[in-house]
Parts: sequence; C-alpha cells; structure tokens
Amino acid sequence: MSSDTITSTEVEEVVIKFAGDSGDGMQLTGTQFSGTSALLGNDLATFPDYPAEIRAPQGTVSGVSGFQVHIGGTDIQTPGDYADVLVAMNPAALKANIKWIKASKTIIVDADSFTKKDLEKAECDHNPLIGDTLDAYKVIKAPITTLTKEALKGLGLDAKTMARSKNMFTLGMVYWMFSRPLDYTEKFLEQKFGKKLPLVAQANIKALKAGRNYASTIEAIPNQIKITGTQTLEKGTYRNVMGNQATAWGILAASAKSGRDVFLGSYPITPATEILQEVAKHKHFGAKAFQAEDEIAGIASTIGASFAGSLPVTTTSGPGLALKGEALGLAVMTELPLLVVNVQRGGPSTGLPTKTEQSDLMQALYGRNGESPVAVIAASSPADCFDYSFHASKIALEHMTPVILLTDGYLGNGSAPWKIKKMDELPEIVPPLVGAGAENWKPYARNEKLVREWAIPGTKGLEHRIGGLEKDSESGNVSHVPENHQKMTEVRAAKVAKIADYLPELQVEGDKEGDLLVIGWGGTKGSLLSAVRDMKEEGKSIGLAHFNYINPLQRNVKDILGKYKKIIVAELNLGQFANYLRINFPEFEYKQYNKVQGLPFTVIELKDEFNKVLNQN
Repeated sequence: MSSDTITSTEVEEVVIKFAGDSGDGMQLTGTQFSGTSALLGNDLATFPDYPAEIRAPQGTVSGVSGFQVHIGGTDIQTPGDYADVLVAMNPAALKANIKWIKASKTIIVDADSFTKKDLEKAECDHNPLIGDTLDAYKVIKAPITTLTKEALKGLGLDAKTMARSKNMFTLGMVYWMFSRPLDYTEKFLEQKFGKKLPLVAQANIKALKAGRNYASTIEAIPNQIKITGTQTLEKGTYRNVMGNQATAWGILAASAKSGRDVFLGSYPITPATEILQEVAKHKHFGAKAFQAEDEIAGIASTIGASFAGSLPVTTTSGPGLALKGEALGLAVMTELPLLVVNVQRGGPSTGLPTKTEQSDLMQALYGRNGESPVAVIAASSPADCFDYSFHASKIALEHMTPVILLTDGYLGNGSAPWKIKKMDELPEIVPPLVGAGAENWKPYARNEKLVREWAIPGTKGLEHRIGGLEKDSESGNVSHVPENHQKMTEVRAAKVAKIADYLPELQVEGDKEGDLLVIGWGGTKGSLLSAVRDMKEEGKSIGLAHFNYINPLQRNVKDILGKYKKIIVAELNLGQFANYLRINFPEFEYKQYNKVQGLPFTVIELKDEFNKVLNQN
C-alpha cells in the first residue's frame, strides 16, 4: 500500500471496473453504483462483462465477471477505455483486468483472497501483492473478507453467508471514494430482501456501512472525490435503463399507439432473454408473453398472432435467428407484420454467448431462401433501444412486413440514462386495417405504399387464403403462373425499398465534408462519436455517418459519401457493412477497420487507425 496520503480531488469523469468471481456479486455491485450515480445527475455508460461459460471453475480467469462504469458531469458516450479504479476480488480478477487499468491509478484488492490456493487457481506463478509487480499503481490491500465477517458478528450467520456480503463492503468503500450516498442501495436491499430474508438485508446494509467507515479511516483511500462538469442532458425526468429493458418498453409503447396488443413468442437465449422477461411483467398493458419450446415454435406462434391482428414480436440472438429463417420467409410471403429482435453475440454456432459482436448483419439481410427482403434496423445505444424498437414496430405494422431489429450484447446488457417519454411525444402508428363491409376488397390489392390491407380473421366478408405458396397478385389464391411469381417477387422487394420514402435523412456528426468520413452502424456509435469528437478538437477534418436504417438505406447516403476524400467503415465483424456499401455504391472506395474479439471498440484504437488513414497518401 502506498504510504502517501491521497488528497481530495475534483474530476469531470471517472471509469471504475468491478471484477471478481461470478459468485462475488460484481454485476449487482456495479449496477448499484451506476444507479446511485444516475440519481445524482451524472451521465454514465456501463459495460457488464460476463463469463462465457455457464459455471466456469471458481477462482479461474475464465470465471471472472466484470462490470465497468464510466460516470461524469459531462457527456458520456462509452464505458471508457481504461479504468481509473479497479476493484479485484481475487487473483484471477486482477490477472484478467490488470491491462485495463491506467498507470498510477488505484487498485483495490481483497488481500484475504490471495492465498496459495487462490493463486494456483488463477495460474499465477507468484503473489502480485508481494514485490514490485504493482509498483506502477496505487494499491489498497484491504482484508475485505475478514472485515466483512467482523462487521457481521452477532447476526447469527455462518462464515460462508457472511462472506457473501463482501461485495457490499467493497461498494461502501467505493461510495466513500466518490461521494456517493448509501440511501439508494439501502432502499434496494430492503425491497429485495426485507420481507422474505430480513437478516440478509440487514447483513448487506451493515456491510455497506462498514465498508464506508473503513474507507473513511485509512489514508490510502482518496477522500471524497467529486464529479464536476457541466451536465449536457436535456431537461426532463431520467432513469437509468438497460438496453433490453428499453427495447421491451419501446415495443409496449408501439402497442399502445397502434391499438394492437403485443404477442411475444420466444425461446430464451443469451443475451436476449431479458426482453421476454420484461414484456411478461406487463400483462396489464395487454401484453402476452409465450415461452416456446424452441426458436421455430417461437416465431411460428408469433406469425399466428400476427394473422390474428396482434403486434407480433419474437426475440433471439444469432443462432436463433438462423433457426427462424424459414418461418421468417413465410412472413415475407404472407406479407404480415412481424418484429424480430436479434441481440447479437459472438459466433459462429454457440460461439461467445456473453460477448458482443456485429456479425449477424448479412444473416439479417439475406439469411433466407428465395427472394425474401425484410426491413433491417439497428439501435445504437442502450437508451435508443426504446426509439428503434418503437420505430421498427411502426414500420412492421404500417408497411405489413417483417422487420429485424439488430441490437447486441453490449447494448442489451449495458445501461445509460434515458429521458422518460410521454405518449403524446411519440408518433402515431396507423396499421392498414380493413373493416367489415369493405367493397371490392382483395387480399393483395395495394395502397400507395405498395402495402396490402390487414384483414383480421372472423371479420364478415373478409375471408381469404393465406400461406407459404406463391399467391395471385390480387386474390391471394395459390398461383404457379411464372409471370405472376415474377410480379409478386418484384413488388415485395419494391414495398420494402419504398420504406425509404418515409425515413429521415442520414445525419453527419462533425464536418459535413472533408478529408475523412467514418462510417459505423448499430452499437458502435458511442466509441466512434467520441473518437471523431476528439479528433475534431485536434483540428482534423473528419465526420461520422452512423447508420440505424440499413434496409432500406436512407435516400441521401450517396450524396454524403461523395463529399469526403476518404471513407473508413469500422465495425465489430470482418467487414459486412463495408461489403454491403460496396454492393449498393460501388463507385466509392471503402477502407475497413474490423475487430472481432467479443469486446467493443476503444476510443484510443479508433483514433490511432483514423490518424493512419488520414496520413496515408
């Protein structure tokens, strides 16, 4: 431990990483710190980092669970590249995360967990707390487990149960460091455990206070670091929201605006399951949630609900989207509304279930047999998952087409402040319903959007055929006429392409023309925007075009591409969106920056790459 007294400090932003074994409660600890910071008016972004295995061996590097949070008094776009404070509950957590802590910054360790057995599990050849291994950092070696047990003496708990509260002891220490009140977490613990497990609530609250008191008595811990800066959030009422939660709320809002009850038929899959769980909580809004026995049953039930007049939704990740392909083609053929939410993860196959990636784009665009176009939209932050799930639902209902909404593990599990919206702030959703008594109605006659009308079963006079065989262009009867198949194939594609007429134009952040255009899509926006803003401040001629609408593309894309000397596409795959742009706009040259590590971009690596491109002749 450093002998120097660390004086109080004011900072505009700080990055904190909580890391420990998957049973150490690091996700809860990080979530509580984030929630408290949000209540204090801080902007923030989080990055939960779960083990890829369901139950990795305890104490091993593969079993480390982490939660990183970036808080500040200014505009926060990313969870941060490197931590200012690393909390490591065991040797494996320290070993896995030491490369993500800035030099000279603070590491808090539970010294009790650095036994010979713990070091062997983490495959450490020596104890890093002894010698000069950590001399580049301010290391606080606190006997956290011992102190937690000491604080909880007299409650009648066994040693193992007492040790489970060490995450709250640690949280109390970090709350002291950053001037965070305990009230929010105390209230949470009372609500979570107070009625059924009052002794657990009491133990955790006591450990929380003990951690704060301990931190206040030792000179090595920074005294009341304060977050300063000018807040950039719009005025309004905010809450901290996770991306999957926001996605579910956007769907529920679309249900209310359209007058169509939600039916969500899904099979649980990491990292999308929380959307199903969240929708299931809201039966009072008319929502129906059905946990199917497999992915195919999930989407098949949803298509049935669509035929019956519901707002139909199915949620999944990459492997599940592959299984849904044939049924998704059925929804294209029948021209029924359907929202498919794909929370992308690392692949192929089972791949990296808890890690993030953007590698399902080509699957979303083309992963079905035959000519079966669907609209494809991508959200770009945990908060705007609400907006894009709402707009994806609107497009599905108003254009009578399947829509795939792409989020990813980083967005779905991450959190950010979200401005709570009033229903009258949201646009209307008007499905093309046809009522009883319609004259000369034909199931596949089309309006100005090339959209067929939606006839709800059981409506007198609107009986019609529907199914997966090609149908006559007006009556919907099965048709094998070659010319009719050509016509129906072309009109289904034209209908999706026509959605572009109802989309806003693509906007550019930074220079509207110049030396370099950075292109991204989906969940990479925060990192890309931060890098572009930094480089703009350095005097570079650079702009960012970030895509949320992918099929169809917005009308002004070609015009924007022509205004820059160089174009680079950055994405978390091997170049899928870059290749998509080459198909649509082959006249431009696209450089690529690709990362496939199950991790989001860091701002530092993006700036290095963009500067290389700018400096190339």
